[in-house]
Amino acid sequence: MAHVYFCLSVFVLGGFLGLPWLPNSDGRVTREMLEAVGVSDVSELFGDIPDEVRLKRPLRVGAGRPLSEAEVYRLLTDKADRVSSCLEMLCFAAGLAPHYVPAVVLEIVGRSEFYTSYTPYQAEVSQGMLQALFEYQSLMADLLEMDVVNASMYDGSTALAEAFLMAARVTRRRKILVPEFANPCYLKVAETIVKAQGLELVTVENGADSGLLDIGDLKRKLDDDAAAVYVEVPYFYGPIEEQVDEISSLCHSHGALLVAGVDPLSLGLIRPPGDYGADIAVGEGQPLGLGLNYGGPLLGFFGVRGERRLVRQLPGRLIGMTTSMRGERGFAMILQTREQHIRRERATSNICTNQALCALAAAVYLSLLGSSGLRELSRTIAVRARYAASQINRIEGFRAPAVGRYFFKSFAVRSELLSAEEVRRKLLAKDILVGPVVTRLPKLGESFMVAVTEIHSRADIDRLVEALEEVVGDV
Repeated sequence: MAHVYFCLSVFVLGGFLGLPWLPNSDGRVTREMLEAVGVSDVSELFGDIPDEVRLKRPLRVGAGRPLSEAEVYRLLTDKADRVSSCLEMLCFAAGLAPHYVPAVVLEIVGRSEFYTSYTPYQAEVSQGMLQALFEYQSLMADLLEMDVVNASMYDGSTALAEAFLMAARVTRRRKILVPEFANPCYLKVAETIVKAQGLELVTVENGADSGLLDIGDLKRKLDDDAAAVYVEVPYFYGPIEEQVDEISSLCHSHGALLVAGVDPLSLGLIRPPGDYGADIAVGEGQPLGLGLNYGGPLLGFFGVRGERRLVRQLPGRLIGMTTSMRGERGFAMILQTREQHIRRERATSNICTNQALCALAAAVYLSLLGSSGLRELSRTIAVRARYAASQINRIEGFRAPAVGRYFFKSFAVRSELLSAEEVRRKLLAKDILVGPVVTRLPKLGESFMVAVTEIHSRADIDRLVEALEEVVGDV
């Protein structure tokens, strides 16, 4: 059966690329493979992709004839040259924002001992990677003030989905309360994953002016059926939640778990989730030494309090430290009975080899920064973001931030004279990238997101402000 699945994947990939010939591509073998997986046509394998966006013709590559390797390289290089990168323009895009990656991070993760290693099932030959992952877990546990952190997830969105699934397993409840101002992409991914398990996501409103969670609405929707309450600090649209202690108390009074989503670089200034009683802490580790890389690979982090019921339901890989009979320190994978290579479909999740190299990058990055370096970096980002918002707010037709008093790195800008999408397009013509555009929240009005990080100088911010003034002047 494994051979059938492998052949089917090769067949599908070959059809997608429009290759002229593949082994086992005759009709009989194709029918046998499709029958094995329970579909009648290859197109059914792409049923999750909306029909209106699916390509219904072969790719126009090679003008109907096979291309040599050199020709394919030339074709793809020419196409790549037409694409602008964040290295060639000024990028203030939020969500995944540009951060500086120290050269030593790339040097260490590029070493063959790490770069080519696989899942460390055999501890006796994997001590280097096991120790590196243990160091990652320890550094992240200190940063989040959580007792146990796993050896990473795929990204922030899937970490959030796993947190919801874990909360449902622990509490045996099916309702999850999520804030209106949470990252919309994360919520979409989480909903896609958890709805198959029968979980319900219920939205709790945020204040139109303060941006903070509406405690009254939370009280109305929080009951003994709630498995978890999710809060972001800061929220995707900018505001920093100031009511975390009250939210934590309300959540726990109903037996629900508190899930906190955090920006790791904000923790040099903002209270860590463990300090206000979060049961689960998740987030995106991309700011910790990972570049943008066309949107991936990324790094999801996941930490929990030390309760046995939580640790036993924790998804992903855990690395522990022990000593041999001779007193030698060693590292090994622990609590493996939670994992897919042992429990199969009953595993807490199917995280396997995962993003170990990205976790290593984060460990190197955090060890370079240290606690004082993190505080300095957090302060730098906060000051520059505040300067950018204050300068934008002076321009007629823009309000920054569009909501809330306090924010870190990212904030929404309300556009009152032009549509937010038109502003974004005009800035893009000036080689300045902002966004995404906010369309799903009427209370934010016509807005677009701006993220300011340590790589943005005062001159960069002034250039953005000048460009926005020109955009308004053209109206």
